[in-house]
Amino acid sequence: MHPGIHAHFAKAEGLVTRDQLLDLGISPAHINALVRDGALVRIRRGVYADPVTWAALDEFRGRPLLQARAAVLRMRRGWVLSHDSSAHALRMDILAPDEPFVHVTRPGFTNAWTKGGVKHHLARFSPSQVAEIGGLRALDLARTAVDIARERGPRDGLAACDSAMRMGCSRARLWEAVAPMTHWRGAPAARTSIELADPGAQTVGESLARELVHELGIGWPDTQFPVQTDRGVAWCDIRVGNHIFEFDGRVKFRRVDNGGVVVGNLEAVLWDERLRQQLICSEGLGMSRIIWADFWGDARGLARRRMRAEYEVTLQRFGPDLPERLARNAREIRGRQGA
Repeated sequence: MHPGIHAHFAKAEGLVTRDQLLDLGISPAHINALVRDGALVRIRRGVYADPVTWAALDEFRGRPLLQARAAVLRMRRGWVLSHDSSAHALRMDILAPDEPFVHVTRPGFTNAWTKGGVKHHLARFSPSQVAEIGGLRALDLARTAVDIARERGPRDGLAACDSAMRMGCSRARLWEAVAPMTHWRGAPAARTSIELADPGAQTVGESLARELVHELGIGWPDTQFPVQTDRGVAWCDIRVGNHIFEFDGRVKFRRVDNGGVVVGNLEAVLWDERLRQQLICSEGLGMSRIIWADFWGDARGLARRRMRAEYEVTLQRFGPDLPERLARNAREIRGRQGA
């Protein structure tokens, strides 16, 4: 290929526009041939990607973010990345949408339309809500989380608000972001998400598990509860009373070469997790395990019934109130950790 193509790739995160290719003296027929031969990947009309860069990107964040960059290259000034696209740029953890779009927003009266895989939003925002990340202008953590909640509902909003708070955004900033949206579509869902948000959720899965616990109506979930065991401190995802709720994502039981986090012996990891549960429960606590499949469809109702039954067993065995010994240990451990 023309060396100028690689120069454009280097300057634009692996992207080049059709106009830039034409300026290099590359004919339309040659451009089509490069696409046909796999030397260029057509990302959207008039924008192409380096195939090596494209192949190395993941489906959840990497490719959508490059598609957002490609869309911005073809737009006039004034648009900023928003919703899912700003979340990807900010590296927030969010739920994958059923229909992925590039999202952009510019000031105006609230309205939206979709064209060519890009959802355009007209909505007011202040200059202080715009961040620049890697050459892209995007709405900040608080506004992005609130917009996702308005767009897709409280479940997606909860995951986004948890992520924003985990990354340093205060609840006050979230409330500031939603304050002007009194009569905006989806604002009630955003307010619900902010009320329930908790930075103690370390993953999207833990956010959804906490939502499930809220639905049990057994009390307010306490996240990242520390239990002192003979093998050190065990940090538990969620606690209500004397019952622990743990979310088990497949990633922690999958080897690194298969997309997980396990480096050593998988059997040893599974055995260690079983021993960890025994040690936690030996302190006078019950436990429920939650998996990703429990969040969806008919399985959600079945999971709630199972979790409620397990909680009732714990209630009968250990009562409703956390013993002072466990509460005191937790306060001391959190104090040492600055939590």
